[in-house]
Amino acid sequence: MRNSVRFDTGDDPLISHQQTGLDSSDEELSEKFNNINDMEDPSESFHEIIKKGFVDEADGEEIKFDNFHSTMSGTAEAYPGLSTQDRHNFILLVVLYLLQGVPVGLAFGSIPFLLKSKLSYSQLGIFSLATYPYSLKLLWSPIIDTFYFKKIGRRKSWIIPIQLLTGGLFFWLGKHVDQMLNVEKPDIYSLTFIFFALIFFSATQDVAVDGWALTLLSKNSLSYASTAQTIGLNTGYFLSFTVFLAFNSADFSNKYFRSVSSDQGILELGKYLTFWSLIYFGVTIWLLIAKSEDSSHNDEHNMSIKNVYKTIWNICKMPHMRTLIMILLVAKIGFIANEAVTGLKLLEFGFSKEDLALAVLIDFPIQIAVGYYAAKWSTGAQPLKPWIYAFYGRLFFALVGIFVVYSFPSNKKISMEFFLFVIVNTILSSFMRYR
Repeated sequence: MRNSVRFDTGDDPLISHQQTGLDSSDEELSEKFNNINDMEDPSESFHEIIKKGFVDEADGEEIKFDNFHSTMSGTAEAYPGLSTQDRHNFILLVVLYLLQGVPVGLAFGSIPFLLKSKLSYSQLGIFSLATYPYSLKLLWSPIIDTFYFKKIGRRKSWIIPIQLLTGGLFFWLGKHVDQMLNVEKPDIYSLTFIFFALIFFSATQDVAVDGWALTLLSKNSLSYASTAQTIGLNTGYFLSFTVFLAFNSADFSNKYFRSVSSDQGILELGKYLTFWSLIYFGVTIWLLIAKSEDSSHNDEHNMSIKNVYKTIWNICKMPHMRTLIMILLVAKIGFIANEAVTGLKLLEFGFSKEDLALAVLIDFPIQIAVGYYAAKWSTGAQPLKPWIYAFYGRLFFALVGIFVVYSFPSNKKISMEFFLFVIVNTILSSFMRYR
C-alpha cells in the first residue's frame, strides 16, 4: 500500500486550521519531520524540507510543494493586490467572521456587565463557562472537516445550518432576554446554557469558515484570510460589547443624545438580538442561493477521523508544541484579572457607566485599525514577535490597572485628569490585548 504524505499549508497564517497530515505508517518521513524540533533553527529546517519536497519511496514519486509561499521565510510578498473575485470573497469572509464575533462580544463582555449589579463574582464565574467552547473547538474540528453534503459543499454544509440555528436562537432571545435580565435575581444557569450554545455555534462556524478561507481566496491572496478574520471578529466583538453597552446605557444616551431623559438606553438588548437574527437569516439565504462552493476542494482531505486525531496528537507531542501549549496555558495568569474585572470594579466604585461607555466607544475604531495591522505584523520570519511584545505590554497595563483601582477617589468625585487617564489606559491596554 502506498504511503502518503500531505501538507496542506497554503500561504495563510491561520495555523490552527491548516490541515497537515502524515501517514503514521511512514516512520522514516515522520522521523524526518519530527527531527525538525531538535534543530537549532527549526523554522529554517522546515522551510528547506517544504521547498525540496519529499520522495514517496513506495512509488518513487516526488511530492512537491510548488504553491507553498512561506510567511516564515519573509521572502514572499505578504499582501499582494486582490483581484475582483478575491475582493468579493474577502468581503464575504469579513461578514462571516463578523457574524461570529457578535455572540462572542455578548458572552465575553456585555452580558457580564449587565449582570454585575445583580450577581456576585462567583455567579459571574459560572457564566464564564459559556465561553469555553471557543477554547475547545479543536476537539471537534476534524468532524467538521470530514462530514458534509457534497451537493452543498464541505464548508457550507456546516455554515448554513449553524447560522440558521444562531439566528433562530437570537430571534427567540430577542423576545425573552429583557424579561430574563430585568428581574432581581436572573437565572444564571439558564443564561449560561443559552450562551454556551451560542458560543458553541460560533466556534463551530469559525472552524468551517477558517477552512473555507483557504480555498475561497486564490493562492496568491491567502495572506488576506487572517486579515479578514481579524477585522471581522474584532468588529463583531466590539459592536456587541463596547458599542452596544454605550447605546444601552440610559445615562450615556441621556447625556449625549437626548434632550429629554429616559430610564432606558437607545438600544435595548432584545431589539439588538432581533436585528442580528435578521442579518443571520439574510446572509444564510444569500449563501444558500447565490454563493456556490468550489466542489474541486471537497475531496482534497482524504484522511479518516481517526488519522486526523492521531496526527493532531502527534503534533501536540512535538517538543516545541509542548512548550507552546504550556506557555499558552499559563500566559494569561498575570493579566486576566485586570482585563476581566478592572472595568467592573470601576463601576462598583462609582465610575459612571456613560463615562466608561465613552471610553470604550472611542476605543472601537482604534481596535478595528489595530486588527488590520496586527495581521500584517504577524507575517514574516518571526510571526510571534508582536504577541511577545504585547504580552509584556499586557503585564505592564495589569500593574497600571491595579494603580487605577487603588487610586480611585474615595469621595467618588472624578477629576478630568483621572477621567482622561482611564480613557488612555483603556485604549492602550486594548491595543495590547488585540495586537
